[in-house]
Order: sequence, then C-alpha cells, then structure tokens
Amino acid sequence: MTHEEILAQYGPREAMEYDIVIVGGGPAGLSTAIRLKQLAAEKGQDVSVVVLEKGADAGAHTLSGAIMDPQALSELIPDWKAKGAPLNQPVTQDAMVFLSENSSLRTPNWLLPQCFHNEGNYIVRLGFVTKWLAEQAEALGVEIFPGFAAAEVLFNDNGSIKGVATGNMGIGKDGEPTAEFQLGMELHGKYTIFAEGARGHLGKQLIAHFKLDAGKDPQAYGIGIKELWEIDPARHKPGTVVHTAGWPLQSDTYGGGFLYHLEDNLVTLGFITGLDYANPYISPFEEMQRWKTHQNIRWYLEGDESKGIKSAKRLSYGARAITAGGILSLPKFVFPGGALVGCEAGFLNVSRIKGSHAAIKTGMMAAEAAYEAIVAGRQGDTLTAYETAFENSWLYDELYKARNFKAWFKKGLSTATLMNGLEQFLLKGNIPWTLHRDKPDHLYLKPAAECKPIEYPKPDGKLTFDRLSSVFISSTNHSEDQPAHLTLKDASVPVNVNLAKYAGPESRYCPAGVYEFVDDEARQGAKRLQINAQNCVHCKTCDIKDPTQNITWVTPEGGGGPTYAGM
Repeated sequence: MTHEEILAQYGPREAMEYDIVIVGGGPAGLSTAIRLKQLAAEKGQDVSVVVLEKGADAGAHTLSGAIMDPQALSELIPDWKAKGAPLNQPVTQDAMVFLSENSSLRTPNWLLPQCFHNEGNYIVRLGFVTKWLAEQAEALGVEIFPGFAAAEVLFNDNGSIKGVATGNMGIGKDGEPTAEFQLGMELHGKYTIFAEGARGHLGKQLIAHFKLDAGKDPQAYGIGIKELWEIDPARHKPGTVVHTAGWPLQSDTYGGGFLYHLEDNLVTLGFITGLDYANPYISPFEEMQRWKTHQNIRWYLEGDESKGIKSAKRLSYGARAITAGGILSLPKFVFPGGALVGCEAGFLNVSRIKGSHAAIKTGMMAAEAAYEAIVAGRQGDTLTAYETAFENSWLYDELYKARNFKAWFKKGLSTATLMNGLEQFLLKGNIPWTLHRDKPDHLYLKPAAECKPIEYPKPDGKLTFDRLSSVFISSTNHSEDQPAHLTLKDASVPVNVNLAKYAGPESRYCPAGVYEFVDDEARQGAKRLQINAQNCVHCKTCDIKDPTQNITWVTPEGGGGPTYAGM
C-alpha cells in the first residue's frame, strides 16, 4: 500500500498541538528546548515544547570526537558543573602530527594556529552530554518522545510549516500493514525547529523546497569513523589531544585522525575522510583501520609483555557524516514556520573540529527568536531575529575567520597546510580573500578507469577489524520486517552505472557493510546490488556520496539504528 492509501484506510492521524515542535534530540534540539523553557519561566509563562528523537533514547544516535568548547553551555546553563554535566576531563596538552608511512613530524606548539589550541576545553563522550541535557530539559517540563522518527513535513495552506508527522509503525517488507501496525501521529506547532544533524532527512527536503541554498557554496561533508578503547594505564595520558594529517591518505584527499585521552584509561580515536575524494576505490573504513597501524597510534593500543603492558580493548564503534563547508555553505536557515539549527544547517567549525558549541548556541538563538514571536502572538512567519542574532554573535565571527579552511585542501595537503597556517596563525583570521567551492562532493568522484585500485591489508582482529564485527559492537538493530529505509530512485543504476563506471563505490564508502554487489541468480554472470539495511548506522554517507544521487536515506521505524553508549 502507498502512504496515501494507508492514510485513506486507517486515518486520520491523531494530532497533538504544541507551541514549539523540535525534531531531533541532540545538543542543538535539546538546547533549543531548554532555552525556551528558561525564557518562559523567567516571565512566569508557559510554553509547550516537544522533542522528537528517532533513537531509542536521548544520546543513542549521538556520535562525535569530541572536544567540547564550554562557552555556549556556560551561556545556557551557567552552573553546569554544579548540576553534574559530564565534562570530566579538561584538555591538558595538544599535539598536531604529520604522518608518512614510516615516520612522523610533530608541529611545535608555538606554531599551532589558535584553532588547534584547546586550553579550557574538555574531552567528552557527547552521548553522555546529550543524555544529561535531556535530563535538564525534562526537569524544565519539556516533553521528549524517544523512539519516534519524524518522517514527514506538514504544511499549512499558505505554505508555512505546520509541523511534522511521525512514521507509521508495523509496516511489513511488502509495504502492507502487519498485525503490529500503528498509524503515525501529527505534531503541530506555531514553529518547528529542525535539529536532525548532518544531512538530516527532513532538512534536506526543506532546503530543496524553500531553495535555502540558493547563492551558497555546495555543502561539503566528511565521514567520521570512531572507536572507543580501554588502554593500559601506563599508556594513558589523561587530557592529551592528538590530531594527525597525511598518511594513509594521499595528499589530494582531505582528512586526518584524532586520538583523545578521556578519564578512566579510555581513549577515543577516529579518522575523518572528506567525501569530496576522487578515487572510487577509497574506503574510509579501511583508511581508518590502516591509520591505526602507524607506529604513533598502535603504540597506545598494543601490549608489551616485556614491560607488563596489556593490549588495549576495543569497546565501541560508530560512524557519522559531518558538515565541513562552513559559513560559505551555510544555507538560509529560517523559513515560514521553521528553522534549522546545529549541524542540520552546517554550523560545525571544521578548522576547530568542533560543532557541539555551535549546536548549543544556534539552538539558544532560535529559541529566543521563537519565544519572542510567540509572546507577540505570532506564528508561522519567518524568524528573522534568529538570523540577526547569528550575524551579531561570536559564532559568526568564529566561522567567518575559518571560511577558507576546507577549500584549501582541494589544492593538496602542502598548500592547505601553508595557507591555513598563514590565515589562522599569521593573519589570525583577518583574511582579505575568500575561496569558493564549485560542486558538491559526489561530483568529484572519477571513473574507476582513471584511478588506481587500493589494496587494503586484511584485519587482524586485534588492532584492525572488519565492518560486520564493528557494526556488532555499535548495537545496531532494525526490525527486519520493515521496508528498507535505503531507497533507490532507479534500481538499474547501481549495476549499470555505479558498478560499470565507478567500480561500485557504495560497497566501499559505507562503513557498515550495507551495500554488496553479489551474483544475480536470475542472470548468469551478472551482478545485483544487495542492500543489508539492518546494518545501517545512520551515517548518511550513501545519501551524500552516491555519484548519481540515486540513493535516498529515509527514516526507518523509530528506535532503530545504533545504540551508542556515550560515543
């Protein structure tokens, strides 16, 4: 049955009315909710606020490095320390290391641009911070609905946003309602704030519908692949931050690694690959695994019996796309009846490799604009006060100074290092020129015939791993009896175009083994694309990097996907 047929037979949907509907229970969405309730409490008023979170609970789908700048959190909740915010490990030292296959070169700290200095920042498990923010929001009276995925944008007759509808539950693989069928519900708001994170399903639709990216640079993305390890105390250096550039990536591919020492003998390590890479044989997952074999990284993880040092243990795994275009790729983020906040719009500062402070700050600014509108008796109009607040904020200044950071990497690592050093270190962000991007990430991919295949080493199961064992420890789960949430506009394209021209890049850029080219039993000697949707960790890489933009990521049943424990 089609969606329309289901509504005709089982509808109408139940509708719930709120002042503000927020889609996404990450730092941006929860900060929006908290600030709204704070403003209402200050005036002795009530504002009804609901947050929809597609994960099984708050923080279940949150994944980030993460080093957190507490500036915005201190503005939102000044007494966050007294309230037990899980910012437990201050940064104690920074290191920027350039790697070649068999050597390394550390940049002297006095040469590090300010964007790589982390004094006053904290190494955090952002999933735990998100869970804490949810507790603060609920204490203020915010309603949070975990396990409910917003699947559809609702419009008023005048074209403004009316709210959202959650997805139907209990639809079988054949598209027919099962015995467990439950019709989705509608949530209507005077304003709806979208905080789904990078490449949000509904945000993508809204940007296209309202042409919010007109006149802007195409958005740039990277994929971050992360692991959490417990290491031997002798190798643990609480508060140490290590960033790497160079090997194993070629100089024409943007990316780099990070290794952060948390408390309790834990380290979080990961690798970011820019999704504007050209060689279709690149596998971001394999690049991350290979990066761990460098002597500067493996030293923390491998045991040494002669010194009584135990081998480290991998505890968790995850992957997520990040927005990297910066302020030049920032779409218009307000429209009639709604707004985009956090990474939904692309507020991450890629030069600092930080986005949580921007998520919190933009959530606050959107909340203040929405509250002002509601108090004035308005609804469904454009929250221009949010735009104005951003243009006058410290966040705007921060992002503007870093506007060229990502673009320089299209000219190679050496040029990018030199020019970003000039802009951020010598000019201190007072830059008289601007670089622009000319095309989206998927158009950078070259035909396989023009590129050299990459032979990646086999995983050893101790330091390096395969995709399926990695997905297993992400606690990813989807009901198998539901339609695949990874949809194809044209089912013939994966074999006839992607495999034939680009050597099937979806089998490599996906970090979860979702896409496989297997023998087609119906046609001898032919291949077909098999989609293992149950493996999906919701990173959105396929939606971004597919060279023909034939793959569309849509929301699965609420509660599905990874269940990250403090990633």
